[in-house]
Amino acid sequence: MSQNGSGEPMVRFEGVQKSYDGEVLVVKNLNLDIAKGEFVTMLGPSGSGKTTCLMMLAGFEPATHGEIYLNGKPINSVPPHKRGIGMVFQNYALFPHMTVAENLAFPLEVRGMNKTDQAAKVKRALEMVELGEMGGRRPAQLSGGQQQRVAVARALVFDPELILMDEPLGALDKQLREQMQYEIKHIHESLGVTVVYVTHDQAEALTMSDRIAVFNDGVIQQISSPSVLYEAPETSFVAQFIGENNKLNGIIESIDDDQNAMVKITTGELIKANAVNIGEIGEKTTMSLRPERVQINPKKGSLPNIINGEIVELIYLGDHIRTRMKVADSDEFIVKIPNAHGKSSLQEGTKVSVGWEAADCRALDPITGPIPH
Repeated sequence: MSQNGSGEPMVRFEGVQKSYDGEVLVVKNLNLDIAKGEFVTMLGPSGSGKTTCLMMLAGFEPATHGEIYLNGKPINSVPPHKRGIGMVFQNYALFPHMTVAENLAFPLEVRGMNKTDQAAKVKRALEMVELGEMGGRRPAQLSGGQQQRVAVARALVFDPELILMDEPLGALDKQLREQMQYEIKHIHESLGVTVVYVTHDQAEALTMSDRIAVFNDGVIQQISSPSVLYEAPETSFVAQFIGENNKLNGIIESIDDDQNAMVKITTGELIKANAVNIGEIGEKTTMSLRPERVQINPKKGSLPNIINGEIVELIYLGDHIRTRMKVADSDEFIVKIPNAHGKSSLQEGTKVSVGWEAADCRALDPITGPIPH
């Protein structure tokens, strides 16, 4: 991901804090660099601070403390319309009394562009979102998906270097939302524009982003590529928030030089796990394990971790069978069995063994309460 010529990131949050009441910090000491041309998603539950960060970058909310830089220049005192940033909102924010073309021409008009150049830019932006024939219609004559495309086109029309998107697909149905995810990703790739995207939908974030910043309680818990977030979560919050995940609680018995921990679970067995984010011997840990990494009835001795379980529920999902089991202190232990032959011989109530590799099991900070979603 290229930086701009000065070696500076395109966007930099430096020690940024935000409080609405002077007491509670909604955003706590945020430090974040975003490179030119990058697609960064801010992901987290409601109230985690992600939208507030976007609003501070756009200029709609002032930072309580710290500085935000755009191309190396501080922008805290620059008004929103002078930041040259494109914005796309969930509610589209289109002018209902204007045609689609007039909606797109508006940001060009306020920048003093002549009518001929306006028309050329509007035409190009509409073609970019495959709405070339729709310029004469009013927003009310378009479907939700078409209106959202117009909103994206309006954000692109004045060639901004940076586009901010706040839950832009939240109002669309599932199929249309998935289609728009790919379209926005392709537009980003073809234009090389920098995108900062806010969502609480983890599948959306995984599909679209170069990097994802996972927020909780005003703090970035981890910022990584989608594959690293999924495969190598650094905290229990990230492990539980991204994708489906099994958790097993236990006490740390030992840690070796290769960063493997032996953890005693509630049923007394010892589990070998990758020691990622844990305390001292004798302290609690929560282990994280992805459902697709678990084998049912593995051959004895074939895996370092094999324990007993009982099948509680089998759900047929076409390409795999989602198997809910009782294992140790969890009756929500999930195993995904690929549906290779059209049916499974397993039945509810059957006692089986489950096994997994130590490398697939991550020993993390202990979970003390519910994880917000």
